[in-house]
Amino acid sequence: MICAKFSERISKSTKSIISFCGNKFHTEGALIFARKKMGNWEEEKEKYLKMNAEAKRKDCVKLQSIPTWKSLSDSIKLPEPIEMKENCAINISKNEILAEKISIFEGDITTLGIDAIVNAANSTLMGGGGVDGVIHRAAGPSLKEECSTLGGCPTGAAKITGGYKLPARYVIHTVGPQGEQTEKLKKCYRNSLDILIEKKLRTIAFPCISTGIYGYPNLPAAHAAAYQVRKFLEDNTDKVDRVIFCLFLDEDKKIYKGILQSYFPISH
Repeated sequence: MICAKFSERISKSTKSIISFCGNKFHTEGALIFARKKMGNWEEEKEKYLKMNAEAKRKDCVKLQSIPTWKSLSDSIKLPEPIEMKENCAINISKNEILAEKISIFEGDITTLGIDAIVNAANSTLMGGGGVDGVIHRAAGPSLKEECSTLGGCPTGAAKITGGYKLPARYVIHTVGPQGEQTEKLKKCYRNSLDILIEKKLRTIAFPCISTGIYGYPNLPAAHAAAYQVRKFLEDNTDKVDRVIFCLFLDEDKKIYKGILQSYFPISH
């Protein structure tokens, strides 16, 4: 008897060839293959979550080596302050506490040995250019395999995966808006921080979301980021140890050192 072969999708991430001979489906081997394929990233995820940051990357940057905003502002000459937008009211009674909850990190986000780093992803979550590509390359192929099971991500939303070979335990992927859309950008920060709390994680680092090829102007983007982080920390002060703004461009470094003086003021 001649066997006809056809393909059937077993999951979002894998296909299995099932052979049909007469009235019998020979599925055992195909299902074993499918389970093995599906389980690869899950096994890798569990393996790496059990490893400490130094075991994954010897030159990782630990939280203890990153100064808080209060410490940094006491140790360097800051640029002129950049005023908050008029409608951004803050609870001034928490200024001193919150100045110890944020940091600026001028370096490679993939070196941070913390709970979670945020990926400025595209809607497919399958990797791309800029920081998205850098994170995927550093994490290894299992990150893309897990991302392929998530069904993409709409603008402003966020989804979490393992960090795999990254020293960070998790990656929170968020899709920023193209062009200046303030509320959608704020949602990227808010939804990423909500996941941090839901997963009982305590440290997180953000790149500059939507700037660069997505066309969001750097200064308005920094206003949105600083305001949303400030409001979130006012409501969740005891649930977060550190929020890190990871900066690469000199323009962003100057902007954040100016803008944080207004959103996270310190008494000298």
